Amino acid sequence: MVNRKSIVLVLLCVSLALSGGCVYRTNIAQGNLIKQEDLDQAEVGMTRNQIRFLLGTPMIDDPFHKDRWDYVYYLKIGRKDASFKRWVSVFFEEDRVGRILKDQELDPRL
Repeated sequence: MVNRKSIVLVLLCVSLALSGGCVYRTNIAQGNLIKQEDLDQAEVGMTRNQIRFLLGTPMIDDPFHKDRWDYVYYLKIGRKDASFKRWVSVFFEEDRVGRILKDQELDPRL
């Protein structure tokens, strides 16, 4: 006959194995969350300080492209693909905003 300890041990091992597939994935937010009203206020001709005040410190401040700031943001909930993505690039000419590229495409696999 099988003793009671063996049955309890087998049931415990089976329950642990089954619960291992239910791993919680935390939400991941990366980058600068930019509000639409702040982005709408950004205009050509603004200074670097004005853009930094509105949009924050850029996510990517490339030392090889000093006249370009990139703001990238994405939110990934659990195992799903990113539910919210935004990529904005600000180009400067003589320390003033020359142009702003809004809502560029991010990699769909994020």
